[in-house]
Amino acid sequence: MIDTFKLLMGKDKEFYSFLKNQLKIKPNHLKLYELAFLHKSASVTLSNGSVVNNERLEFLGDAIIDAVIADFVFRTFPNEKEGFLTQMRSKIVNREHLDSIANRMGLAQVVKSYSTGMINIKKRICGDALEALMGAMYLDRGFEKTCEYITEYVLKLYTDIEQMALTETDFKSRLMEWGQRHKLSVGFETSEEPRKPPGNVPKFSSQVTISDVPIAKGNGRSKKDAEKMAAQKTLTFISSSSDDFSIDALMHYLERMKKK
Repeated sequence: MIDTFKLLMGKDKEFYSFLKNQLKIKPNHLKLYELAFLHKSASVTLSNGSVVNNERLEFLGDAIIDAVIADFVFRTFPNEKEGFLTQMRSKIVNREHLDSIANRMGLAQVVKSYSTGMINIKKRICGDALEALMGAMYLDRGFEKTCEYITEYVLKLYTDIEQMALTETDFKSRLMEWGQRHKLSVGFETSEEPRKPPGNVPKFSSQVTISDVPIAKGNGRSKKDAEKMAAQKTLTFISSSSDDFSIDALMHYLERMKKK
């Protein structure tokens, strides 16, 4: 089925070498992997009217990566509780982390080549291609081979698991816990900004309030990213304030701000 697609790609030998030498993959169905690098902004319309791009493979690969990482952290941290395991999985499959891995793997040039010469390759596009690549590998070689590739190659070469275990990323939960501990209401007002021009990647903005006082604002490609940034900025503000004076002084500050 996939092998019948004519995707305007004439670099099979070069592409095969890339997969074999750099990604440690020996593909059985080359067109499947080529499709993984065909970004939706460079979609190909077939003679039957079907639009071909890597979105379906990206959907599949996202689920495969999530399952493999869940298994990996479960086995790597046998004495940790569910909350820690959930946070570790989230850190590894975090969009920024996957984008970083994909760029260090050199996927940008492949996306550009197989997406009909796209000039501006954004980091997120490469992360999407990595997910699609894992979807293609799963269909071509099965779950066991894909799992081995992710854990033995991608994670070992591009992820510092020990450092990641020590890195704080769930800023929103920590901020909410701080609010509960000090009996202060913490709110997030998040909205999608108008797209300029229409059809562009969505952008979100999130405003954190403490006791209805605006504290910090964050922006991101998703609601989660925007709230994460806003929460991180708020925690930085709280930390610097608490170092200089007590939590009581911080609460007095909030009261003064309410009256303005």
